[in-house]
Amino acid sequence: MSPRLAFALEAAYLAGRSTLGLFQTNTEVRAKADSSPVTEADRQAERIIRRMIAEHFPGEAILGEEEGGEDVPDRWVVDPIDGTKSFICGVPLYATLLSYEVDRKPEVAVCYFPALDEMLQAELGGGAWFNGRPCRVSEDRLVEGSVLAVGSHKSMVRENRGAGFQTLADRALATRTWGDAYGHMLVATGRIAAMVDPVVKHWDISAVSLIVREAGGRFTDFSGSETLSSEAISSNALVHEELLRAFAG
Repeated sequence: MSPRLAFALEAAYLAGRSTLGLFQTNTEVRAKADSSPVTEADRQAERIIRRMIAEHFPGEAILGEEEGGEDVPDRWVVDPIDGTKSFICGVPLYATLLSYEVDRKPEVAVCYFPALDEMLQAELGGGAWFNGRPCRVSEDRLVEGSVLAVGSHKSMVRENRGAGFQTLADRALATRTWGDAYGHMLVATGRIAAMVDPVVKHWDISAVSLIVREAGGRFTDFSGSETLSSEAISSNALVHEELLRAFAG
């Protein structure tokens, strides 16, 4: 394990644990400029990570959801609470995400679910790990009979992806709105075949993309490009082309 990964594990854990003091407490929710919700738990967790990075890696660039940052190739990427809507509803499926990118590509990634006390991690070329054990994607070869997750049905319709997703839903065993990082990590641990999200920010997917790929899966946009963008599909790789065809029509 590299020093960066060891650090990322500690930072994500401590920041994530800090959110539990406000979880299920009816803490105040405010709207950001883009109308998305934010709480003091989000801000507090990001401050903790930023302070730890400044202490251990002084001068290194940071991009964070709550405080922004520099658009540079090498940087830390922070999402203090991925799944704020789950957090404010008292649902434990939210995560603290932290990655380190080199030339805009994640090389170290951590995803910690504080309310579940579950930790996922990956390092480029080192595989993916779930609670200290190696994890792999599923072996489902077809969408038929598999389980798919989606960020939200509303976003699928709004982004004109509803028809494509419906063709997949008609063949799948089930579809569920296990959104945000939780959906992608279900893919990485082999519990579902794919997660589809038509609207994402860079901090939403930097860490989870590496974990999915190191677990043997694919992580692309709706056209199949592996460059991280404003949309994301993660899968066990075996069903990925079937997913892309559904959205190409």
